[in-house]
Amino acid sequence: MGGFGRYLGAALAARFASEGMGLAVVLLALERTGSAAHGAFVLTAWLAPHVLAAPLAGALASRVRRPRLFYVGALAGFTTAVAALAVLLGRAPTPVVLAVAALGGTCGPMVTGGLSSLVAALVPAGAERDRAYGWDASTYNAAAVTAPAAVGLVAAPSSAAYAMVVLAASGALAAALAASLPYEDPCAGPAHEGPRAGPAAGLAALWRVRELRAITSATTLAFVGIGSLTTTSVLLAAGLGSPGAGGVLMTAFAVGALAGSLTLGRVTSVAPGRLARWGMAGTGVALAAAAFAPGVALTAAAFAAAGVCDGPLLTATLRIRSEHAPDGVRAQVFTLGAGLKLTAASAGAALVGLAAAAPPWALLLGIAGLQLAAAALHALIGARGPVPEKAPTGPSAGSATAPAGPRTPGAP
Repeated sequence: MGGFGRYLGAALAARFASEGMGLAVVLLALERTGSAAHGAFVLTAWLAPHVLAAPLAGALASRVRRPRLFYVGALAGFTTAVAALAVLLGRAPTPVVLAVAALGGTCGPMVTGGLSSLVAALVPAGAERDRAYGWDASTYNAAAVTAPAAVGLVAAPSSAAYAMVVLAASGALAAALAASLPYEDPCAGPAHEGPRAGPAAGLAALWRVRELRAITSATTLAFVGIGSLTTTSVLLAAGLGSPGAGGVLMTAFAVGALAGSLTLGRVTSVAPGRLARWGMAGTGVALAAAAFAPGVALTAAAFAAAGVCDGPLLTATLRIRSEHAPDGVRAQVFTLGAGLKLTAASAGAALVGLAAAAPPWALLLGIAGLQLAAAALHALIGARGPVPEKAPTGPSAGSATAPAGPRTPGAP
């Protein structure tokens, strides 16, 4: 487990840097240009390449002969972009800044799903690996809680540029720890004989394998709502007479999610599909209750309860991807799944911006409805039989149709 301990350190450090970027970029843009909108454009350039780069990053991770160099290089590229933006944002021409942000964003899929795909090589299959995914999920939640707070604490008395330096240092630590991990040679062994998986193989696996199709469809729908939660929380707090309490609500959600991933997320006696459905349904019910809470304190309590339900969802998602991803496309499945969720979250943020004039409680009810709909969608797809699998017709099919082990009939 020594290797897994170093992995957790690398994952936490990388995700800390990633989670802090949103706030740091906006604060630095506001500080240097007087326009938060400039920061929003840079952040969009940072996020946009994630879904486009995900299939290519996953395919490369599955094919490279020196995976250590690939993973460390991706983390180093991510770190270099953060450091460069700390210097260039608000000083260099806007096209240059946007280009740097976009290049850094292409490394983003390896910080999220790409790193998570390494867990299977570090921890034996079974309950021990299930618990390991619970710990991996907790690094996302821990970063979501600590990174924005750290950025605010560093930026307030000095400059947001120093906060970005802290994020870059965290990324550098992640790269150093990743260099010390043991890596399997993805090109060795009988599982990789024959044509190598092309960039389309991961997408094919997400569709052909029923369990992957169910969790990917459901979580993508759910994250349209989660992506709009931050803006909605600010509007909701203002409607309750406390304009500055939006951050309190989101902190409550993040703390609840961390608690949920460390407790419910470590329950291995419940099938991951069932745990995912319960998590999405519970999140929807708690957010619906928050929409009708009369004050900030009760609203924060409901947000915390929603976070507790949301916490085990990521653990369940990681377990399902690990158990059912076909050999040869595991990294693609992880990076594509993460990229689709992030893109859905970005779409949700844009949608709530267009609907910002609506009553905040109505927006929150819409988010709750999306969580409940996602739970129903997972149950519906999971209850159906698998899509008939066709023989691969070329290298791009790769091993996307390879069996992923025994399948349980019906919903998992």
